[in-house]
Amino acid sequence: MCYHKSSVDLEQTEMLLVHHRMAFVSTSLFAVRLLQTLLPVEKASEFLPETMSTALFLLSLDMPVSLEYPTIHEAVVAYLEQLNSENYSIYKRAAEAIYSIECTCNFLSDVGKEGEKNLLELVELADQALCSFSYHQHFPLIKEIICICSKIWKSAQASPLLQGESQKVFLHMLSHPLPQVKAETYNCCLEMVKECLGVHNVTKPVSSLCNGIHFLLHPKVLYEISAFGMQEPQNEVNAAAKAILLYLLQGRMMMTLLTWNKFIESLCPVLPVLQGYADLEDSLGNCILLLSQAGSEAGEGILPCTTRLKSVLRLLLVKKLSVRSLALKLLAFYLANEEGADTKRPIIDARILSRVTNLFIVKKPIELKLDDRKELLIKLDTVEKVHEIFTSDDVDLVLRKSAAEQLAVILQDIKMHAAVKKLCLIDKIIEYLNECVGQDGKVVECLVQPCLTLLRKVLCADPAMRVSLSQQSSLLTLLFRVSLIFHEDCTVVTEVAALFCLLLFDEVSRMEMWSVNPSSNPSLPSVFSLPVSIFRRYHLPVHVIGHHAVSPYAIVLPLSDFLALKPVSDMLRIAWNLSWYHGSDNLLKQVNSGTDNQEFLDTLKLSTKDSLILKITYAASGLQDCFCSIVQATAHRDVRAAVTRMSFYLLNDKLSLKGGIGPCGVALKSLAWHTVLNRFLQVLPACTEDEKLLIDIIHFLNKLMKEQRKNPSVEFLNWILELLLRHSPNPLLDLLVLTETQAREEIDDIRTAVRQQLQKELIALFNTLLLSFMAVTDRKCLELLYVFQTQLALKLLQCLRVTDAPHFYGLPSLERTLRGMAHLTAFQGWSSHSPLTRPLDICMKYLSGLLEVITSFYVERGGNAMSFMGKGVTKSTVLCLLHLSHEMMAHARSSEWISLWFLPLGSLSEEQTPTQQGLAWLIPLWVDRDPEVRFTSLGLGSALTTFEAGCVALTNSCQNISGGLWGTVVNILLDQSECSMVRREAAFILQNLLVIPMPMETIKDYTWQGPCVHDEDSGLSLIGKPALQALLYHCHFYEHLNQMVKHCYLGLYRFDLNSSAFVISEGRDSNGLDDSFKFWRAPSRMSSQDHDPSSLSTTETMVAASVGSAEIQPPVQSVVLLPEASRDQPMAQGEHEPTSSRPPPHSPLSAPLPQQCVFVTASLLSAICSLLDNLLVTAPRDTVNAFGKAHLIELLCGIVDATFIEACVQELRTSLPSSPPVEHVQAQVSFFLEYLSSLSRLLQSCLLVEPNLVTQDDLLKPLINNIIRVLTVCINNALDVELISAFYHTWTHLFDLLAALLRKAGAVSHSSVTSALARHWAAMMDVFCECVGLSSRCPALYTASLHFLSVLLTEEARRHCQDKDKASSLSHPTITSLLDETQDNQKSPDRLNEVILQCYEGKSSRDTLKRVAANALLSLLAVSRRAQKHALKADLIDNCMEQMKHINAQLNLDSLRPGKAVLKKKEDGFIKELSIAMQLLRNCLYQNEECKEAALEAHLVPVLHSLWPWLLMDDSLMQNALQLLCVYTANFPNGCSSLCWSSYGQYPVHAAHRGASSSSLMLCILKLASQMPLENTNIQQTVFLFLSNLALSHDCKGVIQKSNFLQNFLSLTLPKGGNKHLGNLTILWLKLLLNISFGEDGQQMILRLDGCLDLLTEISKYKHKSSPYIPLLIFHNICFSPANKPKILANEKVITILAACLESKNQNAQRIAAAALWALTYNYQKAKTTLKNPSIKRKVDEAYSLAKKAFSNPEESPLNAYHLKCLENLVQLLSSS
Repeated sequence: MCYHKSSVDLEQTEMLLVHHRMAFVSTSLFAVRLLQTLLPVEKASEFLPETMSTALFLLSLDMPVSLEYPTIHEAVVAYLEQLNSENYSIYKRAAEAIYSIECTCNFLSDVGKEGEKNLLELVELADQALCSFSYHQHFPLIKEIICICSKIWKSAQASPLLQGESQKVFLHMLSHPLPQVKAETYNCCLEMVKECLGVHNVTKPVSSLCNGIHFLLHPKVLYEISAFGMQEPQNEVNAAAKAILLYLLQGRMMMTLLTWNKFIESLCPVLPVLQGYADLEDSLGNCILLLSQAGSEAGEGILPCTTRLKSVLRLLLVKKLSVRSLALKLLAFYLANEEGADTKRPIIDARILSRVTNLFIVKKPIELKLDDRKELLIKLDTVEKVHEIFTSDDVDLVLRKSAAEQLAVILQDIKMHAAVKKLCLIDKIIEYLNECVGQDGKVVECLVQPCLTLLRKVLCADPAMRVSLSQQSSLLTLLFRVSLIFHEDCTVVTEVAALFCLLLFDEVSRMEMWSVNPSSNPSLPSVFSLPVSIFRRYHLPVHVIGHHAVSPYAIVLPLSDFLALKPVSDMLRIAWNLSWYHGSDNLLKQVNSGTDNQEFLDTLKLSTKDSLILKITYAASGLQDCFCSIVQATAHRDVRAAVTRMSFYLLNDKLSLKGGIGPCGVALKSLAWHTVLNRFLQVLPACTEDEKLLIDIIHFLNKLMKEQRKNPSVEFLNWILELLLRHSPNPLLDLLVLTETQAREEIDDIRTAVRQQLQKELIALFNTLLLSFMAVTDRKCLELLYVFQTQLALKLLQCLRVTDAPHFYGLPSLERTLRGMAHLTAFQGWSSHSPLTRPLDICMKYLSGLLEVITSFYVERGGNAMSFMGKGVTKSTVLCLLHLSHEMMAHARSSEWISLWFLPLGSLSEEQTPTQQGLAWLIPLWVDRDPEVRFTSLGLGSALTTFEAGCVALTNSCQNISGGLWGTVVNILLDQSECSMVRREAAFILQNLLVIPMPMETIKDYTWQGPCVHDEDSGLSLIGKPALQALLYHCHFYEHLNQMVKHCYLGLYRFDLNSSAFVISEGRDSNGLDDSFKFWRAPSRMSSQDHDPSSLSTTETMVAASVGSAEIQPPVQSVVLLPEASRDQPMAQGEHEPTSSRPPPHSPLSAPLPQQCVFVTASLLSAICSLLDNLLVTAPRDTVNAFGKAHLIELLCGIVDATFIEACVQELRTSLPSSPPVEHVQAQVSFFLEYLSSLSRLLQSCLLVEPNLVTQDDLLKPLINNIIRVLTVCINNALDVELISAFYHTWTHLFDLLAALLRKAGAVSHSSVTSALARHWAAMMDVFCECVGLSSRCPALYTASLHFLSVLLTEEARRHCQDKDKASSLSHPTITSLLDETQDNQKSPDRLNEVILQCYEGKSSRDTLKRVAANALLSLLAVSRRAQKHALKADLIDNCMEQMKHINAQLNLDSLRPGKAVLKKKEDGFIKELSIAMQLLRNCLYQNEECKEAALEAHLVPVLHSLWPWLLMDDSLMQNALQLLCVYTANFPNGCSSLCWSSYGQYPVHAAHRGASSSSLMLCILKLASQMPLENTNIQQTVFLFLSNLALSHDCKGVIQKSNFLQNFLSLTLPKGGNKHLGNLTILWLKLLLNISFGEDGQQMILRLDGCLDLLTEISKYKHKSSPYIPLLIFHNICFSPANKPKILANEKVITILAACLESKNQNAQRIAAAALWALTYNYQKAKTTLKNPSIKRKVDEAYSLAKKAFSNPEESPLNAYHLKCLENLVQLLSSS
């Protein structure tokens, strides 16, 4: 970095400068990214050398780099701060100067713009601009700032904030450290004052001019000019300051009265400073003296009276004698005209005044400083006593003097002032002084000196008192008279002079008043101090502290010594030009135009080298320069150099950014670079130089596509595809395959290397191009891609059969070709777009070629255990075969294509009888030393075993292998030294093998026998399921799984080297020995496997088994599997030849499990879950028992950790999307989600087979909590599309699992689910809304979420019905309460109701998803009042009514068509629609009177009445209609009455139909109840329940009575024989009569039925479990009406039944009978007489006696108390006469 930076500074050619600059930028970016990767910032000082510190310092000062790559610049500054504080300080100062320069240029630019300006922003810019004057010295800035300040203060409407900020800037300029700035500021102010107040304006309106100087008329400005401007050593400044003040003092005639008063008001606080310049011999001094004059000499006086007196007294302290003499004359005038002057001493005359000219010029100034002792030496009561002596008139003067002197001593301690202040000492002192100057004052002269001392000490410590007393002119003249009386006593005169100093200079003593930023609550200083300028101009009689030696408004400029450093000066120069021209684009335009700008200093102008650096550093200008170079190039070298530079810009983008589009990418999108490179890509290269140039261009295109892969440019992809698909010549595709002429050419090694490199770059380009289409959705682009894929496939097939030279098989070329094939075949449908060749034919050609490669490089050579040659070839070939298997699945119509994979291929002559190998060639690949080969080849086996033919073929191919297919795959799965991704694929193969049903015993001619196990000792052979169980038992299968689950690792694998088999740069060697430790990152999107696509991106955790061995020894040997392996048969790689057919004595099959800890991944466990799911289906009971023993379900559920996935998603949110760590996190999230999906499916199967596996409390609660947390992970706007899709897939399974839990184990799981939902209710509402909104994109998730919601609400309603008799206060919230809560989360439930309702109404009746939404809506309406309210607002009731009307009209229309069968299968849609509409209405009306009113207004009953004929034709519709009417009429009298109304033909019905409309729906219902056949019990029960509701309505009872419906009750047949149980119809009648009996009119209806009471007494003798006492209740109700009592009393059977019930063993029967008898006897004498029958009275007395004993404490139960009360009253009534 230092070398290239210093080389740029040397005088070199432009080409070398470009080279060094590009090298410096790229090297710098790389160095910084390397530091960020390797070294934390806080450790920089410990490890980095001094040279790196120097390099980073130079880079931090590089202005173009900092602007083009801001993130890199921030990192550089951070490291520099840690490395070298001195260099960092220089950088910070330079950065501050640059910011000031930017503010300067922005200010000048904004000031020059027309229109309204933001003055506050301009003032802020001006303030920041002052710091950089020492560098740019652009003095026009000063005048512009002063003009802005003048403009602001000129306006009366300007805000105080704006005025204050502008004044602050102006004061900074007046006190600027640079003399040139200060001088220019004063001169500009002077010019403005002259402009406004000059005599040339005498003829102009005054008000329009003098306002321009208002910015000067402020105490702070005048203080700055007086105290510092006039004392400036620089003559130019002090002359201008004096001139400004002189113009202002003499400009009264040029000012308005308002302006002059404002000036005088601002001048008063500054007078103490300004009067120091009073002089009779100077114009300005005379003007200052004129301010103090009054009377005839100066009119009425310029200053206020007190201020003028103070100014005169102040002149007595100036150094010039002539001024003091004048002051005495002015004072004589004041004293002579003072009130009561005749009575005061001394008499003023010339003699006295001539002696006191130097009165206050004291020789020994007084020290004003007071003591501040730590402790009080004098008690407060002592002080009070001394004060009493001092103030008492009765005490002798000598004592009073002594007391005063003691007080003076006391007040020397500042702590005592607070106590003395309360004693009102000042007033007494002034009283003594007034007494002294009186005619008889000689008496108290002895008190004067201590009194003055006292007053001085009080004023020193009390600033507030100083302010107050300084405004009292009487006190000032009093003190002067005292000094005249004692003019010969130097002590008294000195004290008076000190007091004058305190009172006359008080204004300038308060520093807070002159502060730039005064506080809102200023505190007066306790120590008196004066500005240094006062010391210089006055004879002060006191020693005081000085302040304001320099201006309080002066700013501190950064040291300018760093400007001498060349990097700093270069940085500031470039910064000035960038700011002046407002950006690099404008600056480069100016440079290119060649015009010279004379507005600023020559030292600020850019050099040619600066311009070149800018042009090269900025990507946009640099790329444009490259394109110009290519267009104007005359040789290959120039073009290659330009293309190389373009590649460097792309590299810089990659180095500088972790994500997003860099400067180069942005520039390329806006530049027409396609046309520049087009001509080089349309012709075949004619020579080696052409080929080299083409290599560079293709390399650049490849890089560009890689950079744009995340966000590809459709225009770019279309261009390159059209280029690749153009007709002959098509150089880019043609160059892949050498022509025969080229192959025969005798070419040298250089040209061979060039051609190989060209082919390498081409294949890399095509690979990148294919990967770039992952995120493309443009239709045209994709169509071009599909055609290109097939053409490329055919070209690569040709490449597969061509070698580089006859004497050598080209392994590198072959490996590149296969790698290209791997990329290509990963896309589904890659073989489908050839106009001449069928897809299956292309696949067969590929299969032939690939199997030939496998045969040549692997099988025939014994695998790569013998040689390292061809390792990459094998890896790529196997992956191509895996992809090919899925392509052939897609195109083949049956599984016959599997036979094409058998070796040997082709047909042989009849004489040859080769051994059929089948798929045996695949098995050695499973034990290859490369885990990627093992993984991919097992994945191929998994794909082939998807079909039964594949399972059979693979099993047959493994017959000669020890253990066969089942043993081999189990070996691999349980191999602890194997990596997870390999074991995962083995699990998939086992899963596929279990899909095919297997027998329990050997069956002849059965295709699939399953595993076969044979024991040599016992001779026992097992086959099918028993063999499977034996195999699992001997392998300790479930124990191994237990260990695997315990060692699952979810975190990131930090040890990976970020390597990939196919996603690596072409130049990298990926065939090293350490390949087993690399992270395999083949993109999952390329996979088209049937199982989860992420199987191609499993993160492996393999550790090499042995350092000294190239083989891997599986720890699991075979059980004795049929057929037995012989010694001369081929064996799987890594297995030793067995010495016995029995298991080895130390085999892990029978030995304890290994103790080593091997981590497994979540993706492996997801495959294990799928395998266990299939095992559970194959052998349910055995698998359940194994689960229980191994505790697998508990362990698998224990891995579910929502915290992990929340942390991962949070990391994805905070990180940039394209950085490698983010890709790793995304992979981990995908694996974990896949695991959750697999586990959910397994748990659902467990719930079907054995729910107890899942419903354990310690397992269920944490599982449900984690599931809910996973469901509520916020994934919006943070994750890529694939990961969001994975979340949706997992959510679907989780919702299914929750629904299954509630269905199969609702009693156990409901409370846990509800509690978990309550904790995350708002988030879950959002999730439900999101899922419902995905009905078109993800219908499975939509269905699962709504199904879960329906099941949950249904279970809630069911439990509510069960628990309604229990305590209402539950320990956990209910879903109903959450849905209906009104305080928190008010919007979420409403939004859920809205989206479900919209989804229901927005889908057609034929859409199956509509039914899903309907079910969810039904459940919501059933439990949630809020949902009902929302449905009412959304007009759901009206919509359902309209739908029912429409269906009715459609049915009526169809019935008119001849030969039309109504309500047959074709009209099932109408039945479903009508049924759903009625169910929705039913649930919407449930216990909601407001909705019932809406239904009444919508004419619900007439609509149902019109549909009645159709309802009679379908029992399900009738049932739904009756349920709707039951809900509608419950507790709703208006609804009941509406059934009695006639429809008046509003909804006519065709007369030909059965059950034509009667005058009202009520009569239809009664008719239906009368004619109902006994077998239709559901409708019968619903009809009577409905009539029971109507029986509570007066109108309906009238209709029932008129219809003679109750006569049907009398025709009931009671059970005969030994059957004492009533039928359901009788019970329904009894319930109806009970409801009728609640009113007197109903009771009369019952009594009018002849024989009704007798029938009821007969019925009361029968038993019924649910309602055994209904007849008694009917009698009970009738007895309460006085009109009915005679009829009851006349019926002896009723009286007998009631009396008999008193002796019943059932308390309910006793209570009802007692209440009935009491009601009957109440106010009815005849009943008393009848009931006094001895038998009845005895029963009553006995019942009362027993009740008193049984209910010893009746208050505990209201029913018992009522029971006792009834009997007690009955006994009393029967006992009375």
